[in-house]
Amino acid sequence: MTAAQAATGRTVTTSVPARLDRLPWSRWHWTIVIGLGTVWILDGLEVTVVGNIASRLSEPGSGLPITSGEVTGVAAALYVAGACSGALFWGRLTDRYGRRKLFMITLGVYLAATALTAASFSTWWFFLFRFLTGFGIGGEYAAINSAIDELIPAYHRGRVDLLINGSFWLGAVGGSLLSIVALNTGLLPADVGWRLTFALGAVLALVILLVRRHVPESPRWLLIHGREREAERIVASIERQVVAERGGPLPQPRGVLVIRQRRSIGFREIARTVLHDYRRRAVLGFALFVGQAFLYNAITFGFGAILTRFFAVPTGDTGYYFVVIAAGNFLGPLLLGKLFDTVGRRVMISSTYLLSGLLLFGTAWLFDRGALGAGTLTACWCAVLFFASAGASSAYLTVSEIFPMETRAMSIAFFYALSTAAGGISGPLLFAGLTGTGRVGDTVLAFQVGAGLMCAAGLVAAALAVPAERRPLEDVARPLTAAD
Repeated sequence: MTAAQAATGRTVTTSVPARLDRLPWSRWHWTIVIGLGTVWILDGLEVTVVGNIASRLSEPGSGLPITSGEVTGVAAALYVAGACSGALFWGRLTDRYGRRKLFMITLGVYLAATALTAASFSTWWFFLFRFLTGFGIGGEYAAINSAIDELIPAYHRGRVDLLINGSFWLGAVGGSLLSIVALNTGLLPADVGWRLTFALGAVLALVILLVRRHVPESPRWLLIHGREREAERIVASIERQVVAERGGPLPQPRGVLVIRQRRSIGFREIARTVLHDYRRRAVLGFALFVGQAFLYNAITFGFGAILTRFFAVPTGDTGYYFVVIAAGNFLGPLLLGKLFDTVGRRVMISSTYLLSGLLLFGTAWLFDRGALGAGTLTACWCAVLFFASAGASSAYLTVSEIFPMETRAMSIAFFYALSTAAGGISGPLLFAGLTGTGRVGDTVLAFQVGAGLMCAAGLVAAALAVPAERRPLEDVARPLTAAD
């Protein structure tokens, strides 16, 4: 379809984006955060639970004829494959058919797949619904991040994005603690406990789905696709709610946008825009996502094996160490998020990447010298991941705000799929192999590879990061439909 065929033939002048960005923080914005952002908690819960229940699923009496290697190998790979393909599939549909329709569908896919995982009676069934669970989660990343950025005011966008993406680690903490209880055969039968962990994920998804019903379509998306009256109606409703809560008038919006409306944007035009017209920004997104993927793999693949082999930590106790690491991950975006909106994107993105990389180099040096114990190594990991988590979360923020609105969901999907594939493939092949040999030098090399790529990404950010703090999305990246 040509641009002429796709055009609606109308040009509209609107202040809708400016009206959304001038809104003060309100209960309505909390509804957006809860309805859309809490799904990352489910993702963290999913990933952690599967890793923790692998040994129980392989035991006789679990009700599932599967080995521990199949759970952490085949099932994990299928979850990654589902997430990558789901991100690309749903991401394209999100840009074409709207944020709201897709974030309801993708959560529904996740809910159904997780519930059916709990009902697994054979290996093939478990594998199938692990893939479909990832397929739904991958779509959530594209639909949710694009919707959040288009609904949250520019003044708060950075910190909100970081906090939401960092909430993955709250789910990881919950998954670790839940597994300890669910796998206790003194409380629950061996063939019931692991099923309840998946069932709880489905119940939480249902609660989020009920809250999500109150989240509207993105007015920005509606404007571009010829539905400006609906966009005006939604923004007016939000304004009435905020005025009623504040009890006073709102600030005046600043600026208008002229849009030449189009029903759809072709995939070829999206690809050309991201990879050619914005190629420096594409290099930035690639560097940020690959850097954080390798650093996290360097630590998380085999962290339990490192503790047990080098420090004689009992296998059953490694979950407690993981809870501490996950807590450090969450605190990074929570405490540093505001600085991304005040100090600025370029300084904060580059510094969090460089600091986490340098701290991991230091951890590798201390580990090589034999200067660390289980507790001090965990403390070092916490320090590394405090900064790395803020940096990794800012990668999602970056690709969701530096490309034109018409390409936003697909851009998020592309870079998410890229990093997830890199992590899912490189992790087992490289890092698990290095940390699993039991040799100090191999583990040091794993740390150094992750640290080096993280530092390289930090240098790319120092050169290419876009100063998007407190700026309207339309100012950061001009919409393809904007009239001259």
